[in-house]
Amino acid sequence: MSRHTTRGVALFVVMLTAGCDGLLDVTNPGPINDADLNTTAAMPALVVGMSADLSVALSETAIWGSVWSDDLFHSGTLGAPTIFAQGLIKPIDIDPWWDEAQRARWVAEDGIERMKETLGTGFEAFAQTPKAYLHAGYANRILGENVCNAVFDSGAPQDYTEHFKRAEAHFNEALRTAQALNNTALVNAARAGRAQVRMALGNWAGAVEDASTIPISFRYDAVYSLNTSREGNGWQAVTLVRGEYTVWGTEWANTTDDPRIPWVRVLTSSGGQANAANGRTAWYRQQKYLDDAANIALAKGTEMVLIRAEAALRGGDVTGAMTFINQVRTHEDLTALSASTVDAAWPILQSERGKTLWLEGRRFWDLRRWNAETGAAKNTFLDNKDKCVPISERERLTNPNIS
Repeated sequence: MSRHTTRGVALFVVMLTAGCDGLLDVTNPGPINDADLNTTAAMPALVVGMSADLSVALSETAIWGSVWSDDLFHSGTLGAPTIFAQGLIKPIDIDPWWDEAQRARWVAEDGIERMKETLGTGFEAFAQTPKAYLHAGYANRILGENVCNAVFDSGAPQDYTEHFKRAEAHFNEALRTAQALNNTALVNAARAGRAQVRMALGNWAGAVEDASTIPISFRYDAVYSLNTSREGNGWQAVTLVRGEYTVWGTEWANTTDDPRIPWVRVLTSSGGQANAANGRTAWYRQQKYLDDAANIALAKGTEMVLIRAEAALRGGDVTGAMTFINQVRTHEDLTALSASTVDAAWPILQSERGKTLWLEGRRFWDLRRWNAETGAAKNTFLDNKDKCVPISERERLTNPNIS
């Protein structure tokens, strides 16, 4: 007997036992009032909700960002990514991403205020407080790395760097509260996030100071599961089941011996190269996320080492930069690389950072900032392509402060 059939029989027995009058006495409590959630018991669930929304925002950024950048080649028939593959990111196409990214930010920031109000003097000692600040910080970092303009709660457009400034403030609070709770993992997550946004703001000394404290093996993840489709990372359907995205056509297709770029050729039953979803592009299947429960990194110790490498290279210290790059390669059991000039080291740094952060929603930001550089640091991939995500169509239509 199925679960639904069992429940139906049970309800019928209750009806016979209680009679119609008993059923009519049942009162529908109606919607839960918002104020009813302001209880200490609800606060852990509130933080879990922040985490869930952050995970959704990151997975969409990682997947769509893979074709905004050069992480993957779009080989499918899905509407928006087809346009993205042409280097076009238009307001009408990015409503879903904008909504999820802004939701992650707003839920975390508003949730922190609710926690303060509900917990009162207990807010500082609440074990989930550093996590709430981390969720707010990383949500703002995701927005800052991708948008053309920051928009907060139906306000007027601002410079995108306002997201980084906001993120740094959240990471400061995450660090302070995590230190007070003696939670080393969250201390590292706060410092790693702060290193990312300090770098984005051009504060290389501050970024290096934070990055230098993070162990190379450290990792802080957005969490996913197979419980529901919303809780999955989204990679399985579009890369493992269908070839909507392929490694073919990217520079990573030439990388066959690096554990950071795992992929395989999909073959036909006769052993030939299989085509992806569009029927004409070779299907090279990513193997980094083998199911929808695989977590996606928000920050890693290897990235921190590469922040130090880039800072050294910007200061003209080629030897120091290559030493840091090779620390990461040694950690990944790869042979060392060499460069003796700044011109030779920059392409290596950009490639190594791309491999380390592959399919984690970070490459578009790197290509964007390197495209704005001059000299050896200049990266031309985004030439003649849209370099940031515009304000969404839905935001433009509903926000009175956007003309």
